Amino acid sequence: MWKALSIAMLSSILAAAGSARAAGMSLSSPDIKRNGTISMEYVYKGFGCTGNNVSPALQWRGAPKGTKSFAVTVYDPDAPTGSGWWHWVLFNIPADVTSLPRNAGDPGANLAPAGSVQGRTDFGAPGYRGPCPPTGDRPHRYHFTVYALDIPRIDADQNASAAFIGFNIHFHTLAKASFVGRYGRKK
Repeated sequence: MWKALSIAMLSSILAAAGSARAAGMSLSSPDIKRNGTISMEYVYKGFGCTGNNVSPALQWRGAPKGTKSFAVTVYDPDAPTGSGWWHWVLFNIPADVTSLPRNAGDPGANLAPAGSVQGRTDFGAPGYRGPCPPTGDRPHRYHFTVYALDIPRIDADQNASAAFIGFNIHFHTLAKASFVGRYGRKK
């Protein structure tokens, strides 16, 4: 009897854990492993960095009911600015989209979903700008995040600041998912 009860309890716990996992959003990339080192393909080209500045492919799932659009950001909280550094701000992604191909962050490549907007980063231009921390800093953490929003679009264009887009994202997020990639430059 105890064995049957234990199996029933374990089954209930596992079912509840599976439901909680299924109810939440997840974000992944075939190009960057969670907490892994970001390869040169995705590193910025400029400011002394010699990467290829290609945005990684991203995939997400588990968006909640009522999602009307998505936004994607890449943020470095370790940048020596006192306020971090925005590397990518992509918003007004249609609700039926669940992935971005590699290099979608290049506005000239036309790989971002139709209707989406590449916002201005802290580099001063729209589109993906990869990691490029100061030489000798410990590896920086780059937070890749997708947000499920309760509005179909943020009323802004590519010239809007990352802070303005972030303000709008903050007040309209139904759910979000993130992972961190790391990159540093040695002396």
